[in-house]
Amino acid sequence: MQVFAGKAWLIFENMKTTKTIIALSIGLSFHAFAQEKALVNTSQSKFVKLHGADMTAVQWTQGFWADRFKVCRETMVPQLWKIYTDPNLSHSFRNFEIAAGLEPGNFKGPSFHDGDFYKTFEAVASLYAATKDPKLDGLMDKTIGVIAKAQRADGYIYTKAIIEQKQQGEGKMFADRLSFEAYNFGHLMTAACVHYRATGKTTMLDVAKKAADFLITFYNAATPEQSRNAICPAHYMGLSELYRTTHDEKYLTLVKHLIAIKGATEGTDDNQDRIPFLKQTKVMGHAVRANYLYAGVADVYAETGDEALLAQLHAMWDDVTQHKMYVTGGCGALYDGVSPDGTSYKPDEVQKIHQAYGRDYQLPNFTAHNETCANIGNVLWNWRMLQITGEAKYADIVELALYNSVLSGINLKGDKFLYTNPLAYSDALPFKQRWEKDRQAYISKSNCCPPNAVRTVAEVSQYAYSLSDAGVFFNLYGGNKFQTAIKGGQLRLTQTTDYPWNGKISITLEEAPKEAVSLFFRIPGWCSNAGLVVNGKKETVKLASGSYAELRRAWKSGDKIELTLDMPVKLIESNPLVEETRNQVAVKRGPVVYCVESIDLPQGKTIFDVAIGVKNNFKPSLLTIENSPIMSLQGDAVLVDNSDWSKKLYREVSAEAPKTIPVRLVPYYAWGNRGHGDMSVWLPLVR
Repeated sequence: MQVFAGKAWLIFENMKTTKTIIALSIGLSFHAFAQEKALVNTSQSKFVKLHGADMTAVQWTQGFWADRFKVCRETMVPQLWKIYTDPNLSHSFRNFEIAAGLEPGNFKGPSFHDGDFYKTFEAVASLYAATKDPKLDGLMDKTIGVIAKAQRADGYIYTKAIIEQKQQGEGKMFADRLSFEAYNFGHLMTAACVHYRATGKTTMLDVAKKAADFLITFYNAATPEQSRNAICPAHYMGLSELYRTTHDEKYLTLVKHLIAIKGATEGTDDNQDRIPFLKQTKVMGHAVRANYLYAGVADVYAETGDEALLAQLHAMWDDVTQHKMYVTGGCGALYDGVSPDGTSYKPDEVQKIHQAYGRDYQLPNFTAHNETCANIGNVLWNWRMLQITGEAKYADIVELALYNSVLSGINLKGDKFLYTNPLAYSDALPFKQRWEKDRQAYISKSNCCPPNAVRTVAEVSQYAYSLSDAGVFFNLYGGNKFQTAIKGGQLRLTQTTDYPWNGKISITLEEAPKEAVSLFFRIPGWCSNAGLVVNGKKETVKLASGSYAELRRAWKSGDKIELTLDMPVKLIESNPLVEETRNQVAVKRGPVVYCVESIDLPQGKTIFDVAIGVKNNFKPSLLTIENSPIMSLQGDAVLVDNSDWSKKLYREVSAEAPKTIPVRLVPYYAWGNRGHGDMSVWLPLVR
């Protein structure tokens, strides 16, 4: 990857724009053209093996995701929209109205408030794609009118600076290293692309293009210091998606340039720019910014095939999954920390980092940060890696994070949220933690996670299937109807399942091309015993854990497929170098991680009083919490002697024979929905 100085890099790259557009147009197959409306549109990306289906291709019908989508439609999106358009609460949309000259007042809120609103808008657009509710369409039209009016003639749109400029005179742009201008621009671009694909309208897209064109002009003349003033690179994904939507290569050229110059001047691990991306050897720094960076780089690889970028992405992925990721798929162990290199090699220049990845195997539980946005970043990154490689291990991480560390950020009713997602909580802790551990309707200190989580739930259907020239990949299982154009014609099917509570998945083909088509079924890495039956006959195809099993044939209407994924209760242990969980276990069934809550223990017992035996009798048991069906696990736990620790740091181990007590475990994502109480994912192991 080459870095061009001044205007040269832009002029050189723009010479190729027209030729590239022509080449893309000529190279379009019917198959690729039919998928232009995917959430992440890689249908024309040359260096991917998979791409997504149309945003309207999947309709949830029953089961887990149908339940979550119903709550999203009826509560999450309406509640979030109400919050962000209430000037007395968030002031987010009011900032646009003030910037547009429609209302008097001052800017209020954090510098990333514009981005919060764009994520909320994206959730509405995604909901519209699925429902075609005309009220949502009208709501977005009115909103876009205000946003467009707030935008300056040169394309700059950052309400904080625009309002201050109107009140105080000329304002500075990208002058503050801690400003979220570029982050806001990025979420604008992503939301605009989603809106365009959902509605076919270019109104929001026009705003985003003007903003991106402003960035091109700005970076063309920016000093190295100005170029690095861009916290959290959401604009890498936004620019890539804008390129895929418009086919204008200048947007891809810009994001390539931004990656190339990142770390070229002195920066910080906190902002992922202390050293150039290609020279990083370990994952460190702010977890959200890291995961967003990796997702953005994956987007660029998908378009350029730059092998150096892919090799680095593989190295970063290995480091996260082998050393730094929680059992829930959560990312970011630390509230505050310091750069490992800063303390080791420059002790007189210690760099503080926050909301960060820790050192290898540093995974505390009570003080785990695991910001919901970082966990969503993990999904965004792994989804792109899945498209690039076609390897099931990335879909495994998408599933793990979605079911556990993403959904844990939203209550079951869909109207309260968590910023951090610890793996244990207790009122007995002798200190107050910085972030609330009871979900809040509005997180006044930083409400960036709620709109991110809601847009993710609204868009989960986009992760269910992937397409290739060979056929259809089944990534996430759930009750739905799926229809898509594929090579050779149309494919329609119905999927029926109680997954993740039950491992039986039934698929009925309703329409298929005459030619042979492959169906690829993901056999999750957690599944060691799977079965596949077609029209009552057992298939002999290889069903390997952590891979896709291929069935290829000329399908016909009425064909039935049954996939069975065995999901016994499993005890998971960590690498012994994770000292916080040594000699402890987490309980997992299928993709779902479980926890114990104090409400499910006998009166007088706490989370510190129970341990799990290697031989246990946990059985699935249906439970309803907040009108949501939950599969709990019921059985016996070993009673640990935890009496009288008052004024004691150490004591002699008791030799008394252990007793058992009845206990219920609930999915980790559902903790804290029955009132305030203690919780723990990891529990001592008794052999």
